[in-house]
Amino acid sequence: MNLNLKHTFTEELPADSILENSRRQVKEACFSNAIPKQTKAPEILHISKEMVTALGISESEMSSELFTRVFTGNDLLPNTKPYAMCYGGHQFGNWAGQLGDGRAINLFEVEHNNTQWTVQLKGAGETPYSRSADGLAVLRSSIREYLCSEAMFHLGVPTTRALSLALSGDDVLRDMLYDGNSDYEKGAIVSRISPSFLRFGSYEIFAARQDHKTLKTLVDYTIKHHFSYLGSPSKETYIKFFTEVSERTLQMIIHWQRVGFVHGVMNTDNMSILGLTIDYGPYGWLEGFDFGWTPNTTDSQHKRYRFGNQPNIGLWNLYQLANALYPLIEETEPLETILERYKTDFETKSLQMMKSKLGIETIDDKDHLLIQALEDALFLTETDMTIFFRNLSNFKKGDSKKGIDITKDSFYLPNEVSDKIDQQWSDWFERYDFRLEKEPASDEERQSKMNAVNPKYVLRNYMAQLAIDAANKGDYKLIDELFQLLKQPYAEQPENEKWFAKRPDWARHKVGCSMLSCSS
Repeated sequence: MNLNLKHTFTEELPADSILENSRRQVKEACFSNAIPKQTKAPEILHISKEMVTALGISESEMSSELFTRVFTGNDLLPNTKPYAMCYGGHQFGNWAGQLGDGRAINLFEVEHNNTQWTVQLKGAGETPYSRSADGLAVLRSSIREYLCSEAMFHLGVPTTRALSLALSGDDVLRDMLYDGNSDYEKGAIVSRISPSFLRFGSYEIFAARQDHKTLKTLVDYTIKHHFSYLGSPSKETYIKFFTEVSERTLQMIIHWQRVGFVHGVMNTDNMSILGLTIDYGPYGWLEGFDFGWTPNTTDSQHKRYRFGNQPNIGLWNLYQLANALYPLIEETEPLETILERYKTDFETKSLQMMKSKLGIETIDDKDHLLIQALEDALFLTETDMTIFFRNLSNFKKGDSKKGIDITKDSFYLPNEVSDKIDQQWSDWFERYDFRLEKEPASDEERQSKMNAVNPKYVLRNYMAQLAIDAANKGDYKLIDELFQLLKQPYAEQPENEKWFAKRPDWARHKVGCSMLSCSS
């Protein structure tokens, strides 16, 4: 395979001096060597041709036995040294110490068309950071990660990417809901692609250990390779670096709120330093609009990572990163200023995002009240977020009385819409119509702009589960059907109208559709 391989991470950062693959605390090192596990019968199920092209892999190479073997960890390209990264993290608000790549192994870096990518296998076996786990992944979670990372990219959400989805041929024992009922599932491997897999926790671990030398080495490396436009390493550059990370993190989360995505486990070890969505575990998409919803069963009591709290958690996580970077800056004021700016920027950008969903472009100091009234109305009866906003684009100026007819398909329980609820909606549509009269755009122009930010198709939890159920029976066609559908989430795609539908009743309380765990 003729790839333009690079090795900046392993050549420029300190390595673990112990070579054996044993569980341990790894000190003064950014990574440990880790060889992927040989698997029984590797089989590629799906490939993202877009990412194949991005890496500079040819069509013939993509179809080769070598491709299958390399991207399932059964073969190594010459002169490559796979590794697992060392990092720590705050999990559900508490410092968890060393975590690291417990089941992710980085194969190599590729530079193609002036873009550098790191290629990583998830589910390829044990590393020094696997703790009590086996380093493997199952087909269920691998399908979800593979489909979602590519779907998010086409939604315009900053994200890591996926190259391939493969079966390992091995069975993997999992307790899906942590209730003592373990069972064997099909083992799988996803090849993940990103410019970098560095996380907030990559820096936290060295600050927590007061290893400021390695901390500085890693920050300098990060700036050199991913933020070089900020200048040479210095106190001022470190402050600019934190500003950039803060802005990117907020931008990512605003996109999550726009499309109704709930990450589910926003621990600091799952926060990309590049502001990319990373680690697709117990994520979910809002069906009914609900600020209090989280898909993660582990978080069902306190709901720390609920939909409406994601912007706050982004800020909390940035506070932890600020603490980690403080030893290099030795001044709190600039860091506090950046964190305060996150709060004001969130208010501004969140308002702008919601206005774009409503097709409003001009400035009116009462717009936040219109949006608040809408959010109140969305809570009156279970209302499908994706369908409501998509159908709202069909609203015409002067048609306030038809508003509820245009959006009624988004109601899960239309019989629940009492006269009182109907009246509250009618009042809102009158306010919305009045506001649109101030907009210069025609109905057609507004609809076009609204349909560019309000997707018609998202990876609803039940859709992924249907693909998983079929795949567990050896039928992989639905994986490709959903993959192709989600490449054009804003297009009408009339031939795929069946996917523009509310969650079916059978999925309301089904495992994998309404509740998920970190077991993957």
